[in-house]
Amino acid sequence: MRTQFTLGIVGAPFGLKGFVKVKPLSGETDHFLHLKKVLLRREEKEETWEVAEISVQGEARDQVLLMRFGNIDNPEDAGLLKGAEIIAGREDAAPLKKDEYYVEDLKGLRVLTPEGNVLGTISAMAEGGGGDLAEVLLLSGKKQFVPFRNEFFGKVDLEGGAIVLLESWILDEELKDTAENRSIDN
Repeated sequence: MRTQFTLGIVGAPFGLKGFVKVKPLSGETDHFLHLKKVLLRREEKEETWEVAEISVQGEARDQVLLMRFGNIDNPEDAGLLKGAEIIAGREDAAPLKKDEYYVEDLKGLRVLTPEGNVLGTISAMAEGGGGDLAEVLLLSGKKQFVPFRNEFFGKVDLEGGAIVLLESWILDEELKDTAENRSIDN
């Protein structure tokens, strides 16, 4: 399991004191309020930064998360951080509710039929109009999106590194035929 997660993305400077707007990837902000240090990643470069101040402004749906990092005290310097990913440890990520998973934990899970045959692996997660989508890299090398909903996916076994696809009809027929001939032992 991953120990670090991308919590948000640094946006434009805000005000004159060096604050930046932050887009939280979880949609939640409470877990940001306790951050002391974070890793900022931009263009493959990573650097640890102290969190000087954090503020949440606005009402529920219109909240804006503002952060100021150590030694940044003007909008010009704050602007240099725009686009950076804010990375922190698992303990600083948004708390999970029942039947929720961190996206990073789902990536790389083997996708199995209910009989235990390997269909492929989850290569990415994406937001779709009707909810989250799992991008499945099939054994054939083709990628296919599957709605990440209870009617399609069953048991998630993070420790065992696998997830069960309940409804294999959602995959193309040619891909199903290929996958049905490969067992979990292959």
